[in-house]
Amino acid sequence: MRRSKIYFNLVFITGLIICTATVAKAQLYAPADRQATTETRELFYSMQRLVGAGAIFGHHDDTAYGVGWRLDVGRSDVKSTVGSYPAMYGWDLAKIEHDSTKDINNITFKRQKELVKEAYQRGGINTFCWHMDNPVNGRSAWDTTQRTVKDILPDGVAHDQYKKYLDKAAAYLGSMKGAEGEPIPILFRPFHELTGNWFWWCANTCTPDEFKSLWQFTIGYMRNNKKLHNLLIVYSVADFDTEADFMARYPGNDYVDFVGFDSYCVKSVDRYQQNLDKRLALLDIIAAKNHKVACLPETGYERVPQADWWTNVLLKTLSKYKTSYVMAWRNDNPGHFYAPYPGQVSEADFKEFASKTLFQKNVTPLALYGKYMPVQ
Repeated sequence: MRRSKIYFNLVFITGLIICTATVAKAQLYAPADRQATTETRELFYSMQRLVGAGAIFGHHDDTAYGVGWRLDVGRSDVKSTVGSYPAMYGWDLAKIEHDSTKDINNITFKRQKELVKEAYQRGGINTFCWHMDNPVNGRSAWDTTQRTVKDILPDGVAHDQYKKYLDKAAAYLGSMKGAEGEPIPILFRPFHELTGNWFWWCANTCTPDEFKSLWQFTIGYMRNNKKLHNLLIVYSVADFDTEADFMARYPGNDYVDFVGFDSYCVKSVDRYQQNLDKRLALLDIIAAKNHKVACLPETGYERVPQADWWTNVLLKTLSKYKTSYVMAWRNDNPGHFYAPYPGQVSEADFKEFASKTLFQKNVTPLALYGKYMPVQ
């Protein structure tokens, strides 16, 4: 379904005003959830309108901790480097399934929820992945010792346990409210990297039909049983070489809003860039065919040792395609970080990258959600 209106969206980029809104009816797709909340629908339309103005930049756990600090109010390695928060904030639901007070990265869910609201109030976008523990045996998300997916489907031996996990996540996501009591829109990214072989939901532990059934049940349960209509759904694979590879486990257009893949620069920068180029090109085709929005939900180069990696590798490739957003992984410690901090070797290049992509300073609540937000 497409919108019939024409919108005007003002985005501030390096002091200039760019109008991205003379977009025709045929170019905007509605959310897969036809009952999506007003703010959720506006976010989805806005993110489509912004394609071409520069990729939205995100960072996982950005305001929770960084290199050499933890839970400092208002702090962000990204902000310390470029003078702005990222426009997207990544979070993890992991451990909510056990009624834990803290997530997998030792952030209390109470504080996480506060940070989600702060990001939303300033006009940012929140996205959640879920390194869910194995519902069958309680082991970690990385436990691949059995065919877990089959066991948690509606006729499986652990289906009731899986629904309990979903109930806890739904209660938490449903409790996230804006200043006027509205549900905060969330980009929900379950079962990420599903074409890999390292999580219990990956390709080596289930058939394509089993995976599709799991996805359809999960999204249907959250929408229909738990009445969550503030979720935009992100389907994010790992490696793939063809359109057929990407679509082999695709659950259908009624259950997806964004299509993407996770890709990390590990040993060879050239190899990373070649794969990124090939897969983003395929993703543009897939997104257009299925009326979805393309994205790069996880990427990065650990410790970013190449001084010009942001512009000469990542941006050089991203700028060729219709990628809505790109999110770097977290900054945990001096040996494990994916965004620069002041004094890091790629700091200057990251500033150049930031001038050609969208950070929090470039977007507002009005631009993304179609409304003003009260200052908290």
